[in-house]
Amino acid sequence: MLKVEDINLTDWGFWRRPHDYRHEAFKALRWHSDLIRFEEPEVVIVEQGPGYYALTRHADVVEASRRPQDFCSGRGTISIPDMPGDLHEYFGSMINMDDPRHAKIRRIVSRAFSPRMIQRFEDKVESVAAELVENIAAGNGTGDFVQDVAARLPLKIICDMMGIGEEKYGTVLDATNVILAGNDAEFLPTGSAEEMAMALLGAGESLKGLVEELGRRRRAEPTDDLTSALVNANIDGESLTDQELGSFFILLVVAGNETTRNAIAHGLDLFTRHPDQRALLTEDFEARMPGAVEEIIRYVSPVIWMRRTATRDTTLNEHEIKEGDKLVLYYWSANRDESVFADPEKFDILRDPNPHVGFGGPGPHFCLGAHLARREITVMFRELLRRVPDIRAGEPERLESNFINGIKRLPYTF
Repeated sequence: MLKVEDINLTDWGFWRRPHDYRHEAFKALRWHSDLIRFEEPEVVIVEQGPGYYALTRHADVVEASRRPQDFCSGRGTISIPDMPGDLHEYFGSMINMDDPRHAKIRRIVSRAFSPRMIQRFEDKVESVAAELVENIAAGNGTGDFVQDVAARLPLKIICDMMGIGEEKYGTVLDATNVILAGNDAEFLPTGSAEEMAMALLGAGESLKGLVEELGRRRRAEPTDDLTSALVNANIDGESLTDQELGSFFILLVVAGNETTRNAIAHGLDLFTRHPDQRALLTEDFEARMPGAVEEIIRYVSPVIWMRRTATRDTTLNEHEIKEGDKLVLYYWSANRDESVFADPEKFDILRDPNPHVGFGGPGPHFCLGAHLARREITVMFRELLRRVPDIRAGEPERLESNFINGIKRLPYTF
């Protein structure tokens, strides 16, 4: 086991190490009796903060999640450095809010997701997945799975849901790649921190401007899309402002597109590396796919962490916490906690129970789109195994990020 004093979660070098090394490091942190405090990354555009505690155990992540009154999201946002004002405005959606404002927006958004609308887009998932798989089946038996399949399904579903035309798909995809680029030079400029901040602001502005213009049109001439439902929703006199609509859309396309696409890409990679699990799934797809979805999410943890901030002096499972302390909830580690998951390094689609925190822990910030994500993953693998049952993945090209467990490219053959 690695020594705790040799582990630095802030160092980008750590996140360039192989996954096996990182899992061993988090195991060492879980077994350590105390919470470990790490220095914050140096970011030129903001003053370096006081540091953060890494929550690596399942029990700690769950406890912090279920106590939003003690561990909030709205004080400095969910990034490790406190986000400066301009970035906070662009990316300050529900995920960075606390009640009562969080509850207000969640009420409006939940009302907009009516059962009729949810059913319509669940049906849409079926047709889009079938079309995408048919396209690759008609090809030459090789390609990039991320570009041809995994990125296309959630992107098209979200854009169609909002009423955004196909001509804007590239704009949306490019902006989300920038926002979740991490430290990957393919998507962010390699110059100064100011240039990186401007790239993030530009990506946020393009998404915000796109949906705000659409929202103005839908207020004047509503249709049956989600944008119309959002901008015209009024609950007890409350409605979304343009800023809230723009920030919600950024959250929707970033969270709904990137995380689902990575779960689908990782899924093909896992079923290629674990043919025994693939065989189990194909023996009884409908009975076993729900468990397979949960195991994919647990095993890969598409979102690696989120931050919370202590609102008062308190304790967390006997650990002393001071007001203002930053806590980083490492879902990636909690989902491999040996005290909760038997043989956690094993990919096992029959795992039961599977109380992973891949969609966030319990509490008000549990992923609003978890149901749709599960649906998209299920439908896509049903189509793949029906239409191209021998599809296999090659070696993935991974995103350099400490926040998203991303796959940029994944060659496939069948």
